[in-house]
Amino acid sequence: MNLDGSPIGILTVVTFLPLVGALVVAILPSSTTRPVALAFALATWVVSLFMLIGYLPGRQGSQFLFMEAFDWIPAFGIQYKLGVDGLSAALVVLTTTLTWICILASWVPIQTRIKEYMISFLVLEVGMIGVFLALDLFLFYIFWEIVLVPMYLIIGIWGGANRIYSTIKFVLYTLVGSLLMLVAILATAFAYQSTTGSWANAFDFVTLRDFAAGAGFAPALQVGAFLAFFLAFAIKVPMFPFHTWLPDAHTDAPTAGSVILAGVLLKLGAYGFLRFAMPIYPDAAHTFAPAIIVLSLIAIIYGAIVALVQPDLKKLVAYSSVSHMGFVTLGIFVFNQQGMDGAILQMVNHGLITGALFLLVGVIYERTHDRTIAKMGGLAARVPLWATVMGFFVLASAGLPGLSGFVGEFLSMLGTFVVNPPAAAVAAFAMILGAAYLLFMYQRVVFGEVSAFLENLGGHLTDMTPIEILTLVPLGTLIVVFGVQPGLLLKLIQGSVDEVLVAAGTGQAIQIPTEVVVIGLALIIVLLVARTVAATLGRRRETSVVAVESGGAS
Repeated sequence: MNLDGSPIGILTVVTFLPLVGALVVAILPSSTTRPVALAFALATWVVSLFMLIGYLPGRQGSQFLFMEAFDWIPAFGIQYKLGVDGLSAALVVLTTTLTWICILASWVPIQTRIKEYMISFLVLEVGMIGVFLALDLFLFYIFWEIVLVPMYLIIGIWGGANRIYSTIKFVLYTLVGSLLMLVAILATAFAYQSTTGSWANAFDFVTLRDFAAGAGFAPALQVGAFLAFFLAFAIKVPMFPFHTWLPDAHTDAPTAGSVILAGVLLKLGAYGFLRFAMPIYPDAAHTFAPAIIVLSLIAIIYGAIVALVQPDLKKLVAYSSVSHMGFVTLGIFVFNQQGMDGAILQMVNHGLITGALFLLVGVIYERTHDRTIAKMGGLAARVPLWATVMGFFVLASAGLPGLSGFVGEFLSMLGTFVVNPPAAAVAAFAMILGAAYLLFMYQRVVFGEVSAFLENLGGHLTDMTPIEILTLVPLGTLIVVFGVQPGLLLKLIQGSVDEVLVAAGTGQAIQIPTEVVVIGLALIIVLLVARTVAATLGRRRETSVVAVESGGAS
């Protein structure tokens, strides 16, 4: 029941309104598919704005507002329970904003199975919003899995030439982490029931968080459950070395699929760390924080270096996500306010900036059907408006002060400097690399003489259309607003950050036996070596096939 006693609250409406839209799209004629899908996406966005306006940060007596709860499976204490705080409010509005932008951006590029495509996007929105609002661990898991199916379809049906491989890789990576997370959720609920003697609220986040702050879970359970949650969330972020599905998924996804993947889906993992893993398993979070900080720094540097040498425009933006999201996990696990503020700001800013970059890459791809950087020289002479807009978002991604990309990374580094100055220095060096690969890419595709490839396109290479401009205007506006006034977001998330720091900040690292650490490191090394060997053999096999085909052709 909603707080004010009404049977259906605003959180249920904002969560399931896209599902109603998907059913309406399925029933109505195909000629109405696009406008109806856009109308429901816009309506969901408007409802989310009402939710944001109604949310009062710092309201006395409750961290979560507009709470709705009723028993779902009473025998095991499973509830349908939703609630919103500043963190989830910001991410829900980000989700609803990017969803209607993606549907609008798909207006022309998607010309086959339009009804199925729009249904997939609307169902995907249900899962993403549900993840951010669920306050029951079992319900959270259901929404987490709902996200997987429509994204699988979007990449697998409307993706590029290698879409089957990419979508299967995406699903397998995500499923492995998800199933282990389910085991951890069940083990946590069982441990709570064993201690209290009752299943009541055994999956309720607030109850489990308060229990963790009091009696607490056993160290062995904390370590095992946190590792399971970590794997699920690290794959979704993605953190090094669990990132290899991301470039393939981005490369083969349609433009709107890449936007929603970078803008929202990657944030599910970071949100999971903040909302569930750290408050419920605080001691384990402190135990593994040093390792996670190291992996974050590796991701920041590795993503930037690989992006620097990418020949494909879309893959460059994809690897930049690995680097930028490294700042998110770095800020989260330094356990101070500056770091977490920066991490959450970076989550929102990355969604806005990288989503815009993928839209701009899609604009060029629709005209050239190619993303090779070496072929794109001199675009400024042919599409000056696109070149100007691209320059704005490139500078935002590079962290230009005054735009939102600067604030999140700066606060993450500031929080890191308080805890570990050398780690902050490494992160600062990565920001220089970020500017290098972005500006180097921009110089190659925008300036210079018009390439022969672009000359041969003739009149097919046109500048941006009004619809394409409309998809980018709200993103650019928010980037400027949050760059000049980051306090708008900081005030919104202040209560959420305080709650996480109170719940997780007092945790104590668990002493893990040396032999367990050695075995774990050995397994990681074996897996990395095996993956490297498999990748090398795969490349050799592809080279051999190409050579044989070339020989046969000659």
